[in-house]
Amino acid sequence: MSTIAVVASIAIGVAFLVAGGSKLAAGPAWPRQAADLGAPRFVVPVLPWVELAIGAALVVQLGRPFVAIAAVSLLVAFSVMIALRLSQGRRPMCACFGAWSAKPIGAGHLFRNGALIALGILALAA
Repeated sequence: MSTIAVVASIAIGVAFLVAGGSKLAAGPAWPRQAADLGAPRFVVPVLPWVELAIGAALVVQLGRPFVAIAAVSLLVAFSVMIALRLSQGRRPMCACFGAWSAKPIGAGHLFRNGALIALGILALAA
């Protein structure tokens, strides 16, 4: 296990832990933001828990290659959804990090996700 892979895995894991925890802490605001963003209704109640599980597994290095693939896949799905909304001219509030990201989506969200995807790939490849 390389140091680069471990550090990348922990970094993306922390991001997922913060994202999941902040969604839960946002209470009823998170489901409304997620709906405005266009998240499928069935995903909304489980997504914070999935993010917490992925984040925890990455931080403790449990099943890293497989969990890193799950993290990258989820980030790609988020990025596609954001890009779709932007292409439609819609800029709903970002529901990414609960109250910490209470601003309309924009290109910066795609760049941030790109950086997290790169970390996920490093966690896989290094």
